[in-house]
Amino acid sequence: MNPYLKKYKWSNIGAMLKNNKAAPKEEYKDFHGQLVVITGATSGIGYETAKLYASHGAELLLVNRNKEKSERLKQEIQREFNVPCTFFLADFAHLDQIKATADMLAGLQQDIAVLIHNAGVYNTKRRFTGDNIEEVFQINYLASFIINHRLQEKLRQQKHARIIFVNSEGHRFAIAGLKTDDLRWQKQHYTGLKGYGSAKTAQLLSMFQFSQYFQNSGITINAMHPGDVKTNMGENNGRVYKLFKHLLINPKARTPVISAQALYYLGVSTEVEGVSGKFFNLTTEEIPAPHALDPIVAEKLWQISLEMGGLQ
Repeated sequence: MNPYLKKYKWSNIGAMLKNNKAAPKEEYKDFHGQLVVITGATSGIGYETAKLYASHGAELLLVNRNKEKSERLKQEIQREFNVPCTFFLADFAHLDQIKATADMLAGLQQDIAVLIHNAGVYNTKRRFTGDNIEEVFQINYLASFIINHRLQEKLRQQKHARIIFVNSEGHRFAIAGLKTDDLRWQKQHYTGLKGYGSAKTAQLLSMFQFSQYFQNSGITINAMHPGDVKTNMGENNGRVYKLFKHLLINPKARTPVISAQALYYLGVSTEVEGVSGKFFNLTTEEIPAPHALDPIVAEKLWQISLEMGGLQ
């Protein structure tokens, strides 16, 4: 018996479907000299977001896997927008590289104005990292948890910062909730939608915990569905899935520029100043699925994440 089904409201589903077709609010305010950190910035949403922040004068620190793509992006940003842009190489499929990223960010002398957790992966089949953790869970969720946890004191000392998860309406696919006793998917049947939905659910559950910790500190943390946009997500899954994606998904997808506009609004606009612990479909606030609001599961997940990340 699914304990969350009776908590669903059709009005929330209707709002989601309506908001999926909406345009984001836009912000045009200058952000000159402010440091913005973006993970997964060499393509898609991260790429467009990096360019948009740079166009408003922000300084960029980009965390990516690929050195050649990172170097090209750095040169493009500096040439087109004349702002400082650096990158740090890390593959979040490796815990030691996640921790190296967290340590690097925690050691920065400059304040982090906006931290955007964008790096992600979508797998149609269950895979494990070298750390023996389900890959989608580690890259999409655990990496962001470890980084946020490591940065807690730095951000509190700054007394201002905005953390934004590039989350997803896909969290709703984990309709039975996050199974904290089966994160290796030995009892459940793994599908791409359920694995992805579980990782995004975990992000939301951690967001509510972090927002409580950062209460009255000047630090806000929010999550955003980036819209149904065209990205490279999932193209690691072989020819059949790539054909399906290119024929049926991509033609209906919108440009990731709209995601960047939403991320700039959420990172800069005074209209969301002090707003924390919220889920947005682009720039419209929504109520997440009931299983992403479970405080008991959130507390269990927090303890498990500390253990998995070696943070205790």
